[in-house]
Amino acid sequence: MRNTFINTIIDACKTREDVFFISGDAGLGVFDEFKVSYPDRFLNLGIAEQNMASFTAGLSMTGFKVYMYNIIPFLLYRCYEQVRNDICYQELPVTLVGIGSGTTYAPQGMTHYSVEDIGIARTLPNLEILSPADPIEAKLAANYSLNCKLPVYVRLAKRGEPNIHKSENFDITEPQLIEEGDNVSIIFHGSIGLEVLKAKEMLQKDKIFPRLISLPMVVPINAEKLFMMLEDIKYVITIEEHFLNSGIGSLLSREYVKTNPGWKLFTLGIPVGFIHAIKDLDGMREYFGISAAKIAGYVKQVLK
Repeated sequence: MRNTFINTIIDACKTREDVFFISGDAGLGVFDEFKVSYPDRFLNLGIAEQNMASFTAGLSMTGFKVYMYNIIPFLLYRCYEQVRNDICYQELPVTLVGIGSGTTYAPQGMTHYSVEDIGIARTLPNLEILSPADPIEAKLAANYSLNCKLPVYVRLAKRGEPNIHKSENFDITEPQLIEEGDNVSIIFHGSIGLEVLKAKEMLQKDKIFPRLISLPMVVPINAEKLFMMLEDIKYVITIEEHFLNSGIGSLLSREYVKTNPGWKLFTLGIPVGFIHAIKDLDGMREYFGISAAKIAGYVKQVLK
């Protein structure tokens, strides 16, 4: 997903002269082509993230469409104040490109995980949040960001995720039906979608056919469209590689209270707490109950 997103922006530079990349000493190798083709539109400002955010804001104010690129904790956490005051407060059309969503960087530990980033980003007015599930959504997110007049935060994994969409033409701001089903629906965002698809195959062997819905635009959420897609469903399960108290499960819980739809809502994700476990990505997902097998088991439990 990461390379698809970056390459889409690079391709846009053929017709746009305002695109500028700023890196915080990350993505080495990813920007090699860009630096050769557009040497005057790339800066690596090193491990000085607060300066990077403020510099990005200033450059944006001069008319550039700036993409600020870094691993998520160093893009959003370390320079939260600068993102808040310099970028979001001024409604600058900056795109924050965050790499390593969820526990992508396992087993590097808590310093490199981004399991609360949506919760943090949701506190920032004017900031739109996109969490693509596959390269197709990543490409559409890139195209959307190129024309967005507000700050955008795009969270991406970088593990060679496969395409899960059959079409490449849809509105990235709306919930997307991935697989038709009945009785129970699974709503997800980000790279955990691959585990959801594997879980679907396991469930189908037991004659359980969940409706799968991807939610690439997390904020602002199109709750009206989503709830229309769930009108005939009895059980809804949100699944995410994120803290339960501040991701889409939390967000949908608020919308659920407002409308009191006819289905029951369940949330599956990472319990709040510092992560001390040391495992690879598959091991972390199994540990937190969001691997394909654990998702399938949870769906069966809900249906009982």
